[in-house]
Amino acid sequence: MPNSYTQLYIQIVFAVKGRQSLIAKENREELQKYMTGIVQNRGHKMLAIYCNPDHVHVFVGLKPTQSISDLVRDVKASSSGFINEKGWLKGKFSWQEGYGAFSYSGSALDNVINYILNQEEHHKKKSFREEYIQFLKEFYIEYDEKYLLEEIE
Repeated sequence: MPNSYTQLYIQIVFAVKGRQSLIAKENREELQKYMTGIVQNRGHKMLAIYCNPDHVHVFVGLKPTQSISDLVRDVKASSSGFINEKGWLKGKFSWQEGYGAFSYSGSALDNVINYILNQEEHHKKKSFREEYIQFLKEFYIEYDEKYLLEEIE
């Protein structure tokens, strides 16, 4: 077979270290544009992104030339450096270890995009923790509560 054809749609979700609300509304758009550039520079297609104060949703058309874990590593490392260089916080910014990645069919694109772009409204009704656990359950992913999400007490 001379060519390879793929269509991989992945929603990636990851949190601010300690689940702190550190992403300010006034910085959201600039951070989203920066993260979009990282994704696109690695050959993937950004379908939707939304930076909540304490977590991020990224929906990509993934090229098989890079693993999901490498993409997440690149996005998190570059964006945390970007945030620290911008001086948006008094202390050092970092992302929590780990992430969730969930795959979708092409027929679900519009629903997932709308869901991500309407995060502000969505989180008026459901916490990030509730949302994340719902994803894990819907995708039949086993998890241990004590390792689920780090929170600063």
